[in-house]
Amino acid sequence: MRRHRLLGFGVLLAVMPFVVGMAGCGMMPAEIRDWHDLSGVRDDLRGSYVLMNDLDSTTAGYEELASRTANEGQGWQPIGSTDVNNAFAGILDGQGHEIHDLFIDRPDESDVALFGVVETAAVVENVHLINGSVTGYEAAGGVAGYNRGTVRNSSASGNVTGDLGVGGLVGTNGGTVSSSYAGGVVTGRDGVGGLVGNNEGTVSSSYSTGTVNGSDIVGNLLGLNDGTASNSYARGVVNGSNFVGGLAGRNEGTVSRCYSTGGVTGHGYVGGLVGQNLYGVVSNSFWDTQTSGQGSSDGGTGRTTAELQAIANFSGVGWQIIAVIDSGTRNGDYVWNIVDYETYPFLSWQST
Repeated sequence: MRRHRLLGFGVLLAVMPFVVGMAGCGMMPAEIRDWHDLSGVRDDLRGSYVLMNDLDSTTAGYEELASRTANEGQGWQPIGSTDVNNAFAGILDGQGHEIHDLFIDRPDESDVALFGVVETAAVVENVHLINGSVTGYEAAGGVAGYNRGTVRNSSASGNVTGDLGVGGLVGTNGGTVSSSYAGGVVTGRDGVGGLVGNNEGTVSSSYSTGTVNGSDIVGNLLGLNDGTASNSYARGVVNGSNFVGGLAGRNEGTVSRCYSTGGVTGHGYVGGLVGQNLYGVVSNSFWDTQTSGQGSSDGGTGRTTAELQAIANFSGVGWQIIAVIDSGTRNGDYVWNIVDYETYPFLSWQST
């Protein structure tokens, strides 16, 4: 277990609605339009912010703040740390915009990501990190290194490399991750996951599709699950040595209504869904015995590809799922959608 621009003022006019900010006193979120604005978040870690447009290598401030030559080759300095009163404790709404080409090379540092540490009451939402390259030591991720707050409706792709607690989206999660996903390549030694490296909190309605490489406690969604994982799936490849699973390398918490389909390779404690279930609970969860190359798992039920594409095998075991006419159709009244006999289940919030 681990250790573990200033706000603008809304103008009050009789003809305009009064917008209440975080403090309930009319403060409007500060607008982020370039890398300088994003870096300025660290000057008010309790502020409220909105991303107004995509950020990439052509946006002002990239070369000096987030490129391979920034900060003497270390790239972006993560926002927030475990130092007293130095974690991000505000709100950032990305409004669905993308942050491209973020570069971080800090192999001896912990809590390495766009946000180093996200505090308990903080929210990072609607942020999409594209083609990032992040290297850290412990708690390394794309969007958050160490999350104690809420990360939701967000995603990350690219490469994340570290040693302990390495995840595509979040390195170590002690808070909530929901309605989010990750792709790309994640590489580490211990506690390595495509979405979250070490989960001590809650992960729900999320998925991973990338490639995960590690040594011990390696999974395509989660490396170590010591919390709760529900209504989530993994479809990427996972390679490791010991405690390797299609969804989670080791489960010491609760896994429910999850599935995995990707190829799994390892040497000791290898499972299609979970490598090792150590005092945990796995319920109503499945893995594909054909695509994973694994006929056993320490938890979960093995199914053929055809069985995992039939709604009858899910609706009777507590899944909130409904069949839709095609993969471009969504029914948001249910957590899961499926095209019967054609697709694996997918989350209703996923874009077509």
